Amino acid sequence: MKRFFVVLLFFSMLVSFAQQTDSVDFKRVEALIVFNQLAVDSTTYNAYEVDFKILKQTDSIYLDAVNMEFKHVALNNTATDFKNDGKKLIVYNDFIANETYKLSFIFNNAPKKAMYFLGWENEGRNQIWTQGQGKYTSNWLPSIDDTNDKIEFDLKFVAPKQYEVISNGKLKSKSDNLGNILWEYDMKDQISSYLVAVALGKYNKITETSKSGIPLEYYYYPEDSLKVEPTYRYSKQMFDFLEEEIDFAYPWQNYKQVPVHDFLYAGMENTSCTIFSDAFVVDSIGFNDRNYINVNAHELAHQWFGNLVTATSGEHHWLQEGFATYYALLAERDIFDDNHFYFQLLNSAIDLGQQDIAGSGTSLLNPKSSSLTFYQRGAWVLHALRSKVGDEVFRQAVKNYLEKHQFDNVKTSDFISEVERLYGKSLSGFVNQWIKQKDFPVDAAFDLLKNQSTYINEYLMVDCQTKSSKCAEYLKYYISDEAKVKIISQAPELVTSDTFKHGLKVRQAISKYVTQIPKELKEDYETLLGDKSYITIENALYNLWTNFPEERAKYLSKTRNIDGFSDKNVRLLWLVLNLNTPFYQADNKQGIYEELVSYTDEKHNADLRINAFQYLDLIKSCNDKCLSNLEQAKSHHNWRLVKFAKQMSEQLQQNKN
Repeated sequence: MKRFFVVLLFFSMLVSFAQQTDSVDFKRVEALIVFNQLAVDSTTYNAYEVDFKILKQTDSIYLDAVNMEFKHVALNNTATDFKNDGKKLIVYNDFIANETYKLSFIFNNAPKKAMYFLGWENEGRNQIWTQGQGKYTSNWLPSIDDTNDKIEFDLKFVAPKQYEVISNGKLKSKSDNLGNILWEYDMKDQISSYLVAVALGKYNKITETSKSGIPLEYYYYPEDSLKVEPTYRYSKQMFDFLEEEIDFAYPWQNYKQVPVHDFLYAGMENTSCTIFSDAFVVDSIGFNDRNYINVNAHELAHQWFGNLVTATSGEHHWLQEGFATYYALLAERDIFDDNHFYFQLLNSAIDLGQQDIAGSGTSLLNPKSSSLTFYQRGAWVLHALRSKVGDEVFRQAVKNYLEKHQFDNVKTSDFISEVERLYGKSLSGFVNQWIKQKDFPVDAAFDLLKNQSTYINEYLMVDCQTKSSKCAEYLKYYISDEAKVKIISQAPELVTSDTFKHGLKVRQAISKYVTQIPKELKEDYETLLGDKSYITIENALYNLWTNFPEERAKYLSKTRNIDGFSDKNVRLLWLVLNLNTPFYQADNKQGIYEELVSYTDEKHNADLRINAFQYLDLIKSCNDKCLSNLEQAKSHHNWRLVKFAKQMSEQLQQNKN
């Protein structure tokens, strides 16, 4: 059994820790991280150096370092007293103001959080990747948990030559190192520790260059060459748009994007090196249903909002997520159109209004607010503010805000004061209504949309729950695709043969809401199995199989070679329907069942495993292998899989009792 252990070699000059800002100035970290493929019980130690300047006399300094071991701790090459409390390395000395010191030590760690090792103990894809958001980087890299402390991180890595290593900054060199490869990355500016990252795996890449000359690196698995274009579609366009719209040059040397297996979230905006879930790696069909565009734009916008300027605390978290959400919407608007932009704002306003109705709405300045509040309400603040003060004032204020606070930390007042200065009026009333008050101003949001978009007025006009005769006319003639989808959801009986002649979204809505298929629509409905949409195919297959049992073999034959997304949504449904169609492939039922069970194995991605478990539970066929894989899933690093596995196990136990 093999796995990778991480060992780290540090040469560092860092920036001030929150509690140490008055007494010590740490500015730069240079770390060598060695990935060794060793036996499980092996332990390797490596060295660390840090140079720092004392600003005010103190008797100790510290680094955040979780569950690490240290040896030969020395100041200026002389042994010194230190304490390792499992969370920090604390070094004691009579530190003298204005003096410079060198701290060195040897250390080892085995991260249980923030650095994840995938595939080394099973047949899965071999990867190592990090996720540091919050205060987690110190689990694998001695650093500073406080986001107010910004440090220049220059990282070096030694890894087996068959793997690529991708990290923050510019790759300065790549050279042989005793049969391994030494990778040397350089960051020229300071960042918060949570934005440090590394990903190791088997990758290829393609590179584009932005209009301003920034290298854009798109990584992909070697077998996914045909998925590169649909996955990264519009990436350069979005980059160029955001640089122009923000009117502040991209602040880092390059921009890399790396898909990883079973990532904890959709994506993470590590400085110059976004890591994202490989669930967004799609082919040209999957692009129509579940593409990477919004996540791509969101993480890119964070390179300015969050990475260049970072919130001082959770109270001002919307300055990161709200800005990234808003600028991602603007990038999508540039790709698609105004209607798309306003429709997304409408949906978020509806969600925020429902949150308030449920009693879970909070002020945008509440550090315990939901993601919906930080992301969507934050975006709405910016849209409403821009509508109030005008494009010119808004854009100049954003530019001034970034210029004034670059590589620093910010509060809400820092941004609002810039807008007020240019606007020439107080915004206290706006701040109270849109930012401070608990409830989202949903009526004001709707009024704003109605004044700005005839498209939204048309959509809101539709109400087919009253069975208005106009709905049939709307569906047939001029109304937008989104409005047609709304009509179909409210009155599926209005669907006619002509409705199938509309676009992908409308046909997808038919597959979702027309579950009882009239015989006169059977032939039209069957055409949905050929759509360029895995969601439509999945829905249509199930509905046709259910409505017309005499033709089940035909539908199964037509879809037998379609997998769908990375979670194999179409294939899993096909397997279950096959098992429940006795006369179809009757001699292969055991093989079909074993394939279904095999997708619960730990080598597969979390979404695929969850779907397979759900189907096996649905048909009451979770055998011993399934149960064993379910038990193993309870200790997975992906919180969604863990939560699901525990709930399913509890339900199975209750059913057994």
